[in-house]
Amino acid sequence: MSNRVAEIVRTIAKPIVEGFGFDLVDVEYVREGSNWYLRVFIDKDGGITVDDCEAVTLPLSEKLDEIDPISRSYIFEVSSPGYERPFKTPKDYERAIGKRVRVKLYKAIDGVKTIEGILEHYDGKSITISTDKDGGKTYPVDAISKINKVILI
Repeated sequence: MSNRVAEIVRTIAKPIVEGFGFDLVDVEYVREGSNWYLRVFIDKDGGITVDDCEAVTLPLSEKLDEIDPISRSYIFEVSSPGYERPFKTPKDYERAIGKRVRVKLYKAIDGVKTIEGILEHYDGKSITISTDKDGGKTYPVDAISKINKVILI
């Protein structure tokens, strides 16, 4: 049920979000405690601001009210997915080129299952990560269980 709702909302949200020049990263419809949450995550080059979220919220909320794809009450949120969130789209990879990332592989490659370094290249099928230890090394995208940007402290 919740996956079906998320897909319906994704279809509704995509043209609205893209109309503002933003990318629709994800939609989730989840139960937390006694409340249901509908969360729409948006992004753009340079990051999302509170004003960006506010701009999308009103027209999307109006369209959801018009179509009414959810029968129960829910809390609606539009937000940035966050800097260290897992990549979900090709655009996530493209935006991260030149940035530090952490890659977790399904299975170890050359004895390594987690790599941290600079994402140097992405072509849809593979990535190249540059590390202090190995220089640049290429990994197939389908071997990646999780990849996200990393904040250095």
